Amino acid sequence: MAATPERRTPAVIRLLVLATFVVILNETIMINAIPRLMTDMNITEQAAQWLSTAFMLTMAAVIPVTGWFLQRVTTRSAYATAMGVFLAGTALAAVAPVFEVLLLARIVQASGTAVMMPLLMTTLMTVVPERDRGRVMGNVTMAISVAPALGPAVSGVILQLGSWRLLFAAVLPIAALIAWRGLAQLENVGEPQLSTIDWFSVGAAALGFGSLVYGLSRFGEGGKLVPASIVLFGLATIAVFVVRQLRLQRRDVPLLDLRILRHPTYALSLLLMSLGFMAMMGSMILLPIYLQNLRGLSPLETGLLVMPGGLAMGLIGPGVGRLFDRFGGRKLIIPGSAGIVLALAGLTQISMAMPFWQVLALHALLMISLAVAFTPVFTLGLGALPPHLYSHGSSMLATLQQVAAALGTALVVTVMTGRAGSRIADGAAEAVAQLDGMRLAFLITAALSVLMVGIAFLLPKRVGPADGAETPGSGHATAEQRPGDLTPEPVG
Repeated sequence: MAATPERRTPAVIRLLVLATFVVILNETIMINAIPRLMTDMNITEQAAQWLSTAFMLTMAAVIPVTGWFLQRVTTRSAYATAMGVFLAGTALAAVAPVFEVLLLARIVQASGTAVMMPLLMTTLMTVVPERDRGRVMGNVTMAISVAPALGPAVSGVILQLGSWRLLFAAVLPIAALIAWRGLAQLENVGEPQLSTIDWFSVGAAALGFGSLVYGLSRFGEGGKLVPASIVLFGLATIAVFVVRQLRLQRRDVPLLDLRILRHPTYALSLLLMSLGFMAMMGSMILLPIYLQNLRGLSPLETGLLVMPGGLAMGLIGPGVGRLFDRFGGRKLIIPGSAGIVLALAGLTQISMAMPFWQVLALHALLMISLAVAFTPVFTLGLGALPPHLYSHGSSMLATLQQVAAALGTALVVTVMTGRAGSRIADGAAEAVAQLDGMRLAFLITAALSVLMVGIAFLLPKRVGPADGAETPGSGHATAEQRPGDLTPEPVG
């Protein structure tokens, strides 16, 4: 009986989970609004898609900076900054007169959202004892996985009531209330530390990942030379970023400490998570287009059809966490990965006559399988790191989560439009060509998800505080350092 209070989720985690859920919900809330935005603002499908892609890319660019930012400020200050920026972006989006202003507002929103995820993950690893991390991580999974899954469903209901502007007008008071309640109750965790930042690394990360995904998205517009050049430029810039971090690591001042990749369990978890988010975002882009453009459903009907999968994902998250605490990770990750493959394989058979209940069932299987895999993957991966690398591990995890989601989006749109264009050139009807493009896109994501099953067999059942030993001279934190701290040396 006396141990019961210790096993409760700390209040600071509950507050951060709630705030993170609301801000991440906005990552995918525009997906159902794409057809209406194309009409209202006279823009193409790929231009409208950038309202989601730019959000993810901004998070990928900003998240690496959060490790440095979270060291310099208190928990309350980080929370206030994140929610304040998010509220400003939401208010601007609600009144945006043209597409360019709406795109800018989404970027501002994403800048605030980017701080919340590393803040939540780093705080969790600091204040939650190891024996309870699976259970608590199950609740966190709801915020970082279920929120984007529910975005299309929530937006479908709201769009039935009126303009796309209601998407932001509805979120604004809810986010403001959560921000106010959070600041009234949130307590600081740890002490801020002085440190510096390498702005060259910030620019290289933003330019590299941004160019990579932008180049991939251009493949669907016809022509291959320019998109391929942009992709190669992005990859080269990312290589420059990596080399820069390796140099900064010698003085223990990297923007993103790549020594986290020396821990095999963390590296494998990172790869499996990236493939999972590519599959999730790819399906979330394709299904609304299929259901609305080809099957004639309204945004509300589309939202209601995909809502059961998102709700199921959220409801089983805490239970998966408890199962992880009891049985370990492998017994969950293997069947979860297999379920993802089965669901995507089923979606390759979509047609104009497929029963809606079958689409619902396949989507629900995909969401449940992702939940079963994600919770143990996050817990195993971060648990494999030593405490002084928690902030870098959570930043890398959150960064690649967004990059993988953006890559998944770009991949399916590029494959779908490319295949559809080829079929139309061969004389096929537009609806038949688009349907064929969707099947090919689902087939490619299913093939990629097969890799998840193989990776799942390589992961351990459980992991100690650090599954890979640090090499001598790799910059160990002293016992007095707060988890996530770096040595505050100036960068030349």
